[in-house]
Amino acid sequence: MSGSHLFALPPLTLVLGGARSGKSRLAERLVMGSGRPMFYLATAEPWDDEMRERIAAHRHDRGSGWQTVEEPRHLCPVLSRMPPEACVLLDCATLWLTNHLLAESDLDAEIASLLHALGACPAPVVVVSNEVGWSIVPENSLARRFRDEQGRLNQRLAAQAELVLAAMAGLPLTLKGRLPEGAA
Repeated sequence: MSGSHLFALPPLTLVLGGARSGKSRLAERLVMGSGRPMFYLATAEPWDDEMRERIAAHRHDRGSGWQTVEEPRHLCPVLSRMPPEACVLLDCATLWLTNHLLAESDLDAEIASLLHALGACPAPVVVVSNEVGWSIVPENSLARRFRDEQGRLNQRLAAQAELVLAAMAGLPLTLKGRLPEGAA
């Protein structure tokens, strides 16, 4: 679906939602509706058979027309190489954060680098991220740290994004900016 642009997306769009909220589908529709060449920047790592099946199902559901780049942690160089005529779907910031947390990376430095790379990316980027703050307080310190870091990352992404959407029950809710007409 390249060529003419059906609608313009801002340089950075953030799509938030809980598990199975429809956030990835909403983000995919936004990127497809841009009419630009589509890049899917995947951060998931296939840790086990169930995760491999999830990744395969996502690929199948997306269909053809996507150029997929699998990069669990080092997103900055990939974002800098995106062609300006493209549109990028980064799915998802939550797994990217998890990968860095488990690798014991310097999260402040990694997040600062990611935010800079998103701002410098020559193509519009739609970032998918989980909203994890509406559930119960986790029982262990690693899970609580993850929840807190995810909330802070989402706040920083939302502050930088011109368009912020939430997906709930498959429906888009506009939190910041204006959804382009016919976008979702």
